[in-house]
Amino acid sequence: MKKYFPLIFKSVRYLSRFISDTFNSVACKILLAGNGVEHKKITTNGIPYISVARGGRCVIGDNFSMNNNLRGNPIGRVQRCILFADNGAELIIGKNVGMSSATLHANQKIIIGDYVKIGGGVCIYDTDFHSLYPDIRKNSKTDALNSGKAPVIIGDNVFIGAHSTILKGVSIGNNSIIGACSVVTKSIPENEIWAGNPARFIKKVTDAL
Repeated sequence: MKKYFPLIFKSVRYLSRFISDTFNSVACKILLAGNGVEHKKITTNGIPYISVARGGRCVIGDNFSMNNNLRGNPIGRVQRCILFADNGAELIIGKNVGMSSATLHANQKIIIGDYVKIGGGVCIYDTDFHSLYPDIRKNSKTDALNSGKAPVIIGDNVFIGAHSTILKGVSIGNNSIIGACSVVTKSIPENEIWAGNPARFIKKVTDAL
């Protein structure tokens, strides 16, 4: 019996994964339809959190994949992916994009290009969420209206390393790379590697080949 245990274990795990994957796929499709998300082929491990407010818009290109659990993203700090588009906001994701346990929070506009890899735990925000002024923050309505907002644009073929944060008003040029755990506060040209907090230029992508 002992020598057959690994085979039995793997068979039960395979069946469990098949049932889980089927349920997750159906649940994800319901979430996408319920939020009016325009999309094509999507592959998912686990169930994401999706919220598109009335007047908001979310578009996902073909061949999108996301990991929302430990199985799909065994690198730590695991959470569900979050796709959020506020009232009047746009969240546009290109073709062949992959993300793990990441948050895309659009209060105004976030655009993700094609063939972008968004690492585990990455957060992309186009808003400060709160005002810089304490008197305004005391009132939740005026606080929300007076928070800084600016679109975030991520170019094609960009790779954003795990646990990085991209802040409002940032554009990242095609083919550029963001090192893990970076905080990006200003725009980055094409074909460059940046890392750190705040992120700074490290070298050209061509120099890394």
